[in-house]
Amino acid sequence: MFKLQDLKPSSNWILEDSNEFLSKKCKDVTFPLNSKDSLLVNRMVSYIDACYENRDSEFDIRAGIAVAAPQVGCDKKIIYIHFSDQYGKEHRHLLANPEIVATSVACCYLKDGEGCLSVSKDHPGHVKRFNKVRVKALDMLNDNKPVTINAEGLFAICLQHEIDHLSGILYYQRIDKKHKYLDEDKSLIVY
Repeated sequence: MFKLQDLKPSSNWILEDSNEFLSKKCKDVTFPLNSKDSLLVNRMVSYIDACYENRDSEFDIRAGIAVAAPQVGCDKKIIYIHFSDQYGKEHRHLLANPEIVATSVACCYLKDGEGCLSVSKDHPGHVKRFNKVRVKALDMLNDNKPVTINAEGLFAICLQHEIDHLSGILYYQRIDKKHKYLDEDKSLIVY
């Protein structure tokens, strides 16, 4: 099982979108992690957990609900998500080799647009995402056991956003330059 360490988060852990590392495709994870990758994954968890605990201002870090390994300089397929949804349900997942295996026909977007810890400049527009996704991965918080996650709404959007990072894709690259805003499309679900 992955050993979690409680680290003091720092804003300099997160790579900016100008860094070419973020455009590279990540490699599959093999276990056990080497010591460098283990430290970087612990940084991911410590950073997002501090945000979840509303301690981002204490550490002077940008608030976020999820992060992908390349954002901290790790070239492995790992994502970490930790937030509570509108119903108060906590979502906490440290996933290795996540893969979207099914999607809904229905699509959605975030009304205020997506954001990213690695993107400090505003990129106006909406990103069209699947409203529901099924993801298979290895659960690093549960002895790397295989897990299947069925997600909807913000959770599904978050999974798609972070999995995109593993392929070197940033959210604003998915904004349609000719039709930046999706408000007119009444078939889309808005969150």
